[in-house]
Amino acid sequence: MQKKRGKIGALPLLPESYWINSNEWPRFSSLSENIHTQIIVIGGGITGITTAYLLAKSGCKVVLIDGDRLFHGTTGHTTAKITAQHGFIYHDLIRQLGTEKAKQYYQANMEAKKFIEQQIKEKKISCEFREEKAFLYAMNESSRRKIEQENHAYQRLGIDGQATDQLPLGIDSYGAVVMNKQAQFHPLAYLTELVSNMVREGVQIYENTKAVDIVEGSSPEVIVENGRKITGDQIIIASHFPFYDGGGLYFTRLKAVRSYVLALRGKTRDVGGMYISADDPVRSIRSVHWQDESLIFVGGESHQTGQGIDTMNHYEALAQYAEKIFGEATIAYRWSAQDLTSLDQVPYIGSITAGKPNIYIATGYRKWGMTQGTIAATLLSDQVLGRDNSYTELYTPSRFRVNPSVKQVTLQGLDVAAHLLKGKLEIPTASLTEIGKDEAAVVVLGGDRTGAYRDREGTLHLVDTTCTHLGCEVEWNDGDRTWDCPCHGSRFSFTGDVIEGPAKKPLMRLGHFDGDREVIFTPELDAKKTGGQEDAELPSS
Repeated sequence: MQKKRGKIGALPLLPESYWINSNEWPRFSSLSENIHTQIIVIGGGITGITTAYLLAKSGCKVVLIDGDRLFHGTTGHTTAKITAQHGFIYHDLIRQLGTEKAKQYYQANMEAKKFIEQQIKEKKISCEFREEKAFLYAMNESSRRKIEQENHAYQRLGIDGQATDQLPLGIDSYGAVVMNKQAQFHPLAYLTELVSNMVREGVQIYENTKAVDIVEGSSPEVIVENGRKITGDQIIIASHFPFYDGGGLYFTRLKAVRSYVLALRGKTRDVGGMYISADDPVRSIRSVHWQDESLIFVGGESHQTGQGIDTMNHYEALAQYAEKIFGEATIAYRWSAQDLTSLDQVPYIGSITAGKPNIYIATGYRKWGMTQGTIAATLLSDQVLGRDNSYTELYTPSRFRVNPSVKQVTLQGLDVAAHLLKGKLEIPTASLTEIGKDEAAVVVLGGDRTGAYRDREGTLHLVDTTCTHLGCEVEWNDGDRTWDCPCHGSRFSFTGDVIEGPAKKPLMRLGHFDGDREVIFTPELDAKKTGGQEDAELPSS
């Protein structure tokens, strides 16, 4: 875990987001009673907060809830680029959606950037907002053609940008295209000010209040984990993966992808812009200057959740790249994020299905949540208030485009089937006695596949590895100490609690093994197995 290098320091033992750790953020109590409101917003990231802020400004009575703490989801694990340059995308959008919709996509994201900038100026928010150029570059000869295609798309769409052979950072490249007048900021410092305004406008905010279901109707109800209910006129689901499907089959229309970030300390120079490569694996770079701290973020290494190599290897690959580009530095933070991609790369924003006009959804931002989440907030607030919005058709979740939607649904279905079969046929060979502290493995316990993690104090935590969504077998994520589903991206803590949907129920807890004592079985195990006690009286490691 603590691999040493010549110029780049060791990876931090545990993942931790710089944004979350860089200040104290507001706290709110959990919901303890049934309440009624006008608008219910579920999710305390940039989408939910901005939506609640806009609706409150318009005079609506709003309740916002989050299953954890505000900012602690994907918004708190972003690289925080406020940009319309979303990697290699405009060439594909023209080909798949047509010129006009591709142009709308660019315009919507630039309007989101303008909205954020206006809030910062009007409220004098100190959040490290800086306008920057955004560079898309090729690290390999094979990607040169992509850069040429994207530059051609820029010119066709009237995007403010151009091709360039020189990168201010000094990275060797095989060509690049730059998009002008983009920006970056500290997302949590920005959102904290919006939260303060919301509270002044009367928005009720509840943290650690997890929504688990919706009862539909003219006055729909949100059912909270503790059994409490929130009744309202309209519901906005901004919970990253939609916790409630509503018949939209979103688990078949979204692909969950994880990516990784290192924050380097000791490199005080500015990198001269924001960078992302057109290659695979992707590399992303930007500077951070917040209060007395100067850092460089190096990100990338995307892969489908629960699939591929040991996740720590992705951090190692980024560290090797950072050492090559920046030389000597300390890795101050490391973290990962989960992002969702729609079938056609455009988010789903609007009514959850065509027949449910009082339940709205926003998801599928494809790693670009700062602008897309802001677009969602302006679009959803307009829809709730009955105002026209020129981007409704582009983002509607009810759209279905034959190309590439049919192909992508088919490919995702085949991928799910392959991993479902693989998990069921796999025969684990590890044993509990081989698992060291802060290590995990899949073992056979009482004849069944079982996930075992031994924490740093030596206690083993045992869970059933069958995902509670559709029954795929989860895999261990060593980088984040989680059990991840390779089929639809559900994630669980080492004790089995749900971290990311679409799963709603935790993994079945089968017991724990504490030091020299026997395995302590839970009622769930007793109900599931017989004769399991043959595995007790195990030695500790």
